[in-house]
Amino acid sequence: MALVPRSALAGVAACVGVALAGLGIHHALLAAGVDVPWLTLSVLLGLALGQTPLAADARLVPGAKVAGRTLMRAGIVLLGLQVVVADVVALGPVLIVAVVALVGVAFVLTWSLARLAGMSADQRVLMAAGFSICGASAIGAVAQARGASERDQATPVALVTLCGTAAIGVLPLLRVPLGLDDAAFGAWTGASVHDVGQVVATAAIAGPGALALAVVVKLVRVVTLAPMTALVAAQRRRSGDGAGERPPIVPLFVVGFLVAVAVRALVPLPDAVLDVVGFVQQLLLASALVGLLSRVRIVDLVRQDWRGVLVAVGASTGIAAIALAIVQLV
Repeated sequence: MALVPRSALAGVAACVGVALAGLGIHHALLAAGVDVPWLTLSVLLGLALGQTPLAADARLVPGAKVAGRTLMRAGIVLLGLQVVVADVVALGPVLIVAVVALVGVAFVLTWSLARLAGMSADQRVLMAAGFSICGASAIGAVAQARGASERDQATPVALVTLCGTAAIGVLPLLRVPLGLDDAAFGAWTGASVHDVGQVVATAAIAGPGALALAVVVKLVRVVTLAPMTALVAAQRRRSGDGAGERPPIVPLFVVGFLVAVAVRALVPLPDAVLDVVGFVQQLLLASALVGLLSRVRIVDLVRQDWRGVLVAVGASTGIAAIALAIVQLV
């Protein structure tokens, strides 16, 4: 069976085109001295597309669905090639354990806030995954392992993107008042900001030293995506959800992610290859986010999910505070 059905080609192409437009805007803003991550712009463009008649065009809807599902999986697999195991190990066991523990605490905190707010069971788990691990990528992975609907994915993706974007402006302003040097600020950013691109945009303000440490700390969180997704899939399998289907114990795209991590660790890949793979990975995720968010009506989002905003702000603030405490103690 084709990766992209013929009936979905037009819609997938449209999502890719919008994602590339987002890349163009990203570079234009960079030239003006403003760093807005490509994936953030893709979310915004997808939401904008969702408010137009094109979002309901029968020629595009099938492709938007495929982009939000299939391209997301492919992007998550390639995300594994960003994980440099040697750099992660170099952080030392104390910091690694602390960051992994932070992921667990952040997951429980966000899930608990979402439960108090009365969000659905799927949205609780997706919010928790997105805010604790790696933003929209984690939401996409866990949603597919759990069999969550597009509607339940849309709100967490929008909220985690909003909060991560806010962090780009807020965290650097707090660096001096909190007395953080480059290393501490980089570790704090990597431990608390949600999406990898947002981590880069936030930490880069403090210089290359902060940026390098932020990315490695963030990748520790990214690595936890595989066991978290496997746990969600196993729970779904035990509960018998899935309309009669028996979901795999470990989703294939998670296996692919782990294989990609192993390839990066064992096979010397030229920088040029890694650059191309990195671009393709970002394009796949950007296109997937366009497809997913193009099916969201902002009116419905605001009317029904205002409680999610409170959960998102509370979770982001709590995670940042806990991460700061860890950085100052470790």
